[in-house]
Order: sequence, then structure tokens, then C-alpha cells
Amino acid sequence: MVRLAANISTMFVEVPFDQRAQAAANAGFEAVECQFPYDYEAPALGRLLDDADIGFVLLNAPLGDFRRGDRGLAAVEGRDQEFRASIDQARHYAEVLGCTRVHVMAGCADDAAAGERYVDRLGQAADLLATVGVDVLIEPINERDVPGYHLRSSRQAERVISDIGRPNVRLQFDTYHLQIQQGDLAATFARCLSIIGHVQISALPDRSEPDQGEVDHRWLLGEIDRLGYAGWVGCEYRPRAGTLAGLGWAAPYGIGAQLVR
Repeated sequence: MVRLAANISTMFVEVPFDQRAQAAANAGFEAVECQFPYDYEAPALGRLLDDADIGFVLLNAPLGDFRRGDRGLAAVEGRDQEFRASIDQARHYAEVLGCTRVHVMAGCADDAAAGERYVDRLGQAADLLATVGVDVLIEPINERDVPGYHLRSSRQAERVISDIGRPNVRLQFDTYHLQIQQGDLAATFARCLSIIGHVQISALPDRSEPDQGEVDHRWLLGEIDRLGYAGWVGCEYRPRAGTLAGLGWAAPYGIGAQLVR
């Protein structure tokens, strides 16, 4: 059974952030994810989740200084202390919020040592996060949106995960990025099933509700379910005309049915 989690960084933006977990629960979601929750103290965010009776299944480690071009730190030269601090902060939030998955972004790096550096730092992160039962996720990101991003394909991710050799390092399978970068989503998912720790979906090319565009997500989600994937599917999309109005696509999965019938 496909289990959907609302991304409260991109969905329910019609209401203030501190109301989004409750809004997601009211729409039928049993879990949420969030890109960067660090503007809120972890205990305060935990209370919001408890009040909404909803789980928290994914967060990103801090990515550095976005305004200066940072898109993660794991592969970037000279950022060792900042990287360790970012993992310490993510570990604290994950532990307080009961979140068992942290996406650690690679950043933009193509120097000769970037690959080795990336594997080494991810290994450090995996060891630290394993102490609180948390998986490290890595996600290939397309070069059109983020030129120069270090992790660019599922094949590269497979090699990285093998080189790290930690059981808690897994692939975050984002249909938007992988369709742009390489396509062949169903076959790729089947090949990578044993290392996939999380899925994210959105339409192409506009990252809206997954009910239109290049990919038939209804069919793809059925295939993912048929293959036996039992993890969460994060809805990391930007609604076209309001979150609730756009939930019709999710009714077969028990989300928003009472709102859209």
C-alpha cells in the first residue's frame, strides 16, 4: 500500500508553518516531511507534531549558505567543520522529532578529490546518525536545476553507497530529478529497490501535483507498490492552485477524499 507523506515546505503554504502539520493531518496524511525545519526549535516543532498526531519521516541536513550558492556540503572542499556541525544539528532534530531519515546533500563540487571526500564524509555522517537509529539518504539532483551538483545519477549513487559500506546509507528516489537526468524510472526503481530508503514525487516539468506531465505517476506508484516498496512516498510538489484543491489525485490513497468528493 502506497503511503504518502506531505512535504510541509512546499505544501499547505496557504497557512503559517506552525499550522501545516495539523493541516496535513486534517487532509488525511499520517506523516510529513520538511526540507529545512531549523527556523523552529526542535522541541516546539515536536509539540506541533504531537498535537496533530502525525509522524515526521524526513528532513534535510543544513546545506550551508544558500544565498552564496551552497547546495550541501558533503563533497565540497574545505567545509569539514561546517559539515560536521550540520550533521550534529540534523542528528539533534531527528532524535527529538523521532525522524529516522536525513537527506545529506552533496553540494556542487567537481575537483579531483570530491568523490573520495564525499564518501568519507558520508561515512562519518552515517556512523554518527546510526547512534540514534537514523538513515542517511543521498539523492541525485538534475544538472538543469542545480548545475555542478556532485551526485547526478542513480548509477553514481549505487557506487557511492557500495563504497561507503554502511547499512544505513540509502538512496532517495526523486522522480522529478531522475526523470530529467536519466529517465527509465520504473526499471531504475526495480534495479535499486534494495537500497531505496525514501521516494519523492512531483509532476514534470513544473513540480506541481503528480497528476499530469511527462510521467504517469498513478501507474508508477502502482508499479512501486507491486515491487514491494514499503517506505514513504513524499509529496514534494508545489500545488498549482492551493493544496486542498489539488488533492484529487491522492484520493485513491486515502488522502483528501473527504475534501474533494
